[in-house]
Amino acid sequence: MNPESPSSPSIPLSMSKNSLLLFLFALLTAGILATTFEGTKEAIALAERKAAEKALLEIIPANRIDNDLLLDTIEIPSSAWPELGLKNGGNIHIARKNNQVVAVIIPAVAPDGYSGDIKMIAGINNNGTIAGVRVLTHTETPGLGDKVDLKKSDWITRFDNKSLEQPSISQWKVKKDGGDFDQFTGATITPRAVVRQIRKVLEFVKREQTLLFTVENPEGSSL
Repeated sequence: MNPESPSSPSIPLSMSKNSLLLFLFALLTAGILATTFEGTKEAIALAERKAAEKALLEIIPANRIDNDLLLDTIEIPSSAWPELGLKNGGNIHIARKNNQVVAVIIPAVAPDGYSGDIKMIAGINNNGTIAGVRVLTHTETPGLGDKVDLKKSDWITRFDNKSLEQPSISQWKVKKDGGDFDQFTGATITPRAVVRQIRKVLEFVKREQTLLFTVENPEGSSL
């Protein structure tokens, strides 16, 4: 007879206790993580809101508006996604003063940057001129194509006050292609892509001008 046989039932019991302890530990950890997430979710949302608002207000200063740029939006129609370089749509932000639309801020993507997508927002005034453009994300080459980023260069500010009439639409190209806009030394593809996409934004706004600048209650509506 095996002398250890009387103690053998303790092995499954020990395993059961260990499993229970592991389960309780996992449950406790999950609870801590859930509590931490809930506690920081509001702070994260607030930080994201401030970052988004900062980008919008760089284009349309607070003294030009009396509405909430983040909340006053209309949905971009799917028919315009290809023109604006969008894959999953987005919202147009409406800038108002005394209930009049003074400008719109439109997301766009130049899909043909040297290293891929160049995501930006472009503010267009109600007279068809550009209020400002900001590149939000890109993967362009440091020291060359990354000059589209305002932190690296003021090149992007050269679109301010431009329109489809100034310069003429035929001049909406980099100088290397016979247009009006500077390219970067050693890098033409990136500025070429940005110029082309901003021109498309202006064309979209011109085509949809009546709807964009006369919308009264954009919440939940679409073009």
